[in-house]
Order: sequence, then C-alpha cells, then structure tokens
Amino acid sequence: MRQSRISDSEIQGFNWKILKYVFPYLVEHKTRIAIAISFMVFAKLASVSIPIILKNIVDGLELSNNEPAAIIALPIGLLVAYGGFRLANVLFGEIRDLLFGRVTERTIRRISLKVFQHLHNLDLDFHLERKTGGLARDIERGTSGFNFLMRFMVFNIVPTLIEIGLIIGILLYNFEIGFAIIVFISVFVYVGFSALATEWRIKFIREANQADSSSNNQAIDSLLNYETTKYFSNEEYEANRYDVELEKWELAKRKNRLSLFALNGGQALIISIAITAMLILAAKNVINGSITLGDFVLINAYIMQLFLPLNFLGFVYREIKGSLANIEQLFGLLKVKPKINEDKDAKDLILRSGAISFENVSFSYNEKREIVKDVSFEIRAGEKLAIVGPSGHGKSTLVKLLFRFYDVSQGSIYRWAKHKKCNIEVSS
Repeated sequence: MRQSRISDSEIQGFNWKILKYVFPYLVEHKTRIAIAISFMVFAKLASVSIPIILKNIVDGLELSNNEPAAIIALPIGLLVAYGGFRLANVLFGEIRDLLFGRVTERTIRRISLKVFQHLHNLDLDFHLERKTGGLARDIERGTSGFNFLMRFMVFNIVPTLIEIGLIIGILLYNFEIGFAIIVFISVFVYVGFSALATEWRIKFIREANQADSSSNNQAIDSLLNYETTKYFSNEEYEANRYDVELEKWELAKRKNRLSLFALNGGQALIISIAITAMLILAAKNVINGSITLGDFVLINAYIMQLFLPLNFLGFVYREIKGSLANIEQLFGLLKVKPKINEDKDAKDLILRSGAISFENVSFSYNEKREIVKDVSFEIRAGEKLAIVGPSGHGKSTLVKLLFRFYDVSQGSIYRWAKHKKCNIEVSS
C-alpha cells in the first residue's frame, strides 16, 4: 500500500536527514553564500572586539582620576573605534542576511514547485484519500519551516558557535581558569538541558500541527459542501464537529505552551546562576587587585555576549526542531510513489482517427470486489456509445480507466479499433 504520511517510528530518525535535501540547493549558490559567510566572519570579529575597546576606555577613565585634562587626553580613537565597530557589527550582519535572502527565497520557490508538480503526478486515489485542507496546511507549514531552517541553520547557529568559541578563548588567555570552568560547565549544562527538553516537547508540536490540520480540513470540507449542509439543516451538526476539532487544537496548543514555559524557565535559571557566579568571581578579583575595573567591564560584557547568543542558540535549536517537524509531511508527500508510472521507452500518444478499443479489460479497486470484468468494446471515429446501468456498477470507472486515472488489472486499452463486435459486461 502507498504510504501517504510518515509513520511515528520513522520520525525520530528522519528529522535530521532532511538536511541532505537542503544541501544541493545551497551548492547552487555557493558564490553568494561564500560572500555572505565572509560578512558573517567580519561581523563576529567586530562583535568580540567591542568589549576590548570598552575595557581600554574604562581603564583610561579610571587612570584619569576624573581630571578634565586627562579625560580630554583620552585617545579619541578608542571612542570612535567603539562606535565604528558597533556599526560594523550591525551593518555586516544586515549585508549577510541580504545576500542570503535570495538563496532562501529561490530554494523555497523551487521546492514548492517540485511538490506542486509531484502532487499532479500522483494518481487519483491519493487525492481522493487526502483531505484538501490538511494537505494545504502541510505544504504551507513545510515551506515556512524551510524558510526558518535555511536562514537560521546556516547563519545563526554557526556564527553563534564561532562567537562562543572566541569569547571562551579570550577569557582563557587573559584571566584565571575559574572563569573558563564556569563557562564550560554552564554551556555544557545549558546545551544538554536544551537538547533534552526540546526533544521532549517535539511531540506536543506534532500534536498541535495535527490538530491544526484536522480543524482546518473540517472547516474547508464543510464549506465546500455548503449546499448539502443547508439541504439537511446540518449547520449545528457541522459546527459541533468543527468545535470538537478546535477543542483538540486548543488542548494541544496548551500543552505546547506549558512545555515551552518549562524549557524557557530552565534555560533562564542556568544562565542566571552562571552570570551570578562569573560576576562574583570578577568582583573578588577587582577587590584583591588582580584585575582592573576595565577587566571587570570586559568580563561583564563578554558574559552578556556569551549568554545572549547561547540563549538565542537554544531558541534557534528548538525552532529548528519545530521547523523540521513541520516539514516532515512535506517530504512525506515527495516520498509518495504514484501507482501510475510511464514506461521509460513509452512513445508519445498521437491521435489520428480517434478510435478507442477496450480488449478484455478487468479492474477492481480492491481484491474483495471486482468492478469491471472482461469488458471488450470499441468506438470508431464519429461513433457514440451509451453505457447504462445502476449506480456503482462501473460506468464512471470505464472513463477513469480511459484517462488512465487507474491501470487496468487485466486486458488492454488501445487508441485504435479493430471493428470487433461490442461485448460489454459490467459486474456488481
């Protein structure tokens, strides 16, 4: 049987495999991406330089002893450099995003087109079984998930890791080992907690997505059949069915929100403890004279610069996991194989006379019930053939077979007639 959705047993191992589908699209824009990466590196170098400049400014002010002449003598270049590096950090980041935006948009366009074409290549059974509303939501969330994945995976997680590495290196080189130990433990605990908590709450994201698709599908199906609903005065019945789906959505969103609260609260606790420990150690060193007040400002600035991106990294990680959950069904659609496949050596169908011939055609939608049994007839150019019979006996099925919405179980359909005697037998 065809698989129209990814099973739960496949999801855990499938998530990160999605990334291999992204890579070929990135390679197509390697020059643009290389330039964007260069600006990313420039932005991060400017970012880690700002606290160093700030330290020198503070130390200079401290040595001046609040004397106006000394303040004026403070190297103006440091102040100008401080503003310049802050501007460079923001500007380089904006240029990076601008360059990579086109890569993201082009990728989303190509993937959306690929899914659209693939859906048109699938057979009729798939479209009869799938609900239009749920299918539309799967595609919408999938493309949105790709947008987030492309932008944040490439140019937020990697730069954040680079920045964290640079800051840890500077702290290790300039200050006592205690700062490095606090940073290492806090980063290790933070990343471990974020990963475990995010994996735990993914199931709530999936539940919310499924409930969202179901409620959306219920609403669209009901509105598409507006006349039937009015004929039978079923407005209240349809509203109750829709409300049942909305209740499931509400419950799923509540679980999702509570799990997010637990994740954010745990991350905030880890960061607060680490920052407090770092500042206490820095203040102690200032009091005993091992570091200057400028060093204290430097450490404080780096703490903020370390944990803000780390906190952002936690946000990006869980959002990426959520995006991967959102695009699971999109790739599930691409994995669906159509039942109707063209032979590799098939020739183009060229109609000349317009004749049609069914020869010993049999067909069944399932093994339990054969709809068409050993049907043979032909229609020559200009002729008309009427097929009559009770509903459900295969009249419309013959037309579907002619248009190859389904392949016949036995027999053949030709585009020419051999002038045989008509023999039509449609079983119930």
